[in-house]
Amino acid sequence: MPSSTPERDAKSDGSGVRSVARAVEILALLREDRPMVTVAEAVKETGLAKTTVVRMLHTLEANGLVWSTPRGITAGPGLWRWAYLAQTAWQIPGEIRQLMRELSDQTKETVNLYARRDVMRVCIAQQQSTQTLRHVVRVGDELPLWAGASSRVLMSDASSNLIARVAGLSPHGAALLPQLTSSVDRAREDGYAVTHGEREVGVSAIAVPVFSPSGRVGSALTISGPTARFTDERLEEFRTRLGEVAAQMTSRSFSHPFED
Repeated sequence: MPSSTPERDAKSDGSGVRSVARAVEILALLREDRPMVTVAEAVKETGLAKTTVVRMLHTLEANGLVWSTPRGITAGPGLWRWAYLAQTAWQIPGEIRQLMRELSDQTKETVNLYARRDVMRVCIAQQQSTQTLRHVVRVGDELPLWAGASSRVLMSDASSNLIARVAGLSPHGAALLPQLTSSVDRAREDGYAVTHGEREVGVSAIAVPVFSPSGRVGSALTISGPTARFTDERLEEFRTRLGEVAAQMTSRSFSHPFED
């Protein structure tokens, strides 16, 4: 048996990473609005060789992650176990969901709960507005930290190095750093943040922190919707209601998997 060497191990690791990346790329072709793909579609959209796609699909199917049918490839039953594990890890407590429902009912706007994941923010819970014109972000969506009221709140106790990284990843690059630092400082001092059309034109948001048991900012509770409805008077009402609900969440020691 050949002995292991750093060079051989590095090559093996690189090959393994590429294989995982390719498998994930193929799985990512499956979406809610597209529950099935053909081998030809997978080859065309990934740019991979047909032999590679077929080999990957065989491996995925052997592990129950995809299912072959006469019409194409669809999600396999093995994903149910992973979905259950994800749901178990991310399921928001019933009392927290109820608080968000009540807040949305009171304000008639969409209520989101965001958590920070490195230089991104992730929507971990949502209660949609019942109004026809509303702002919706799907649970699980990752959004950049350089924009949005919730981002300001989530970075209010972040290091200067993290803020610099976030600015560098924005469309404005490092030139955004002074403005971003100032807005984060203001969110920390005020205890809330407001943005208008920063990430999406015509969309406004106001956010407040929910503190973790350790006393750090664990998540950001946000109300968002069309800018036309976010008047100064309503923003003051939103800020008051958000503060009350966030305080209740904090008192219940709410936490999530991203927290330290």
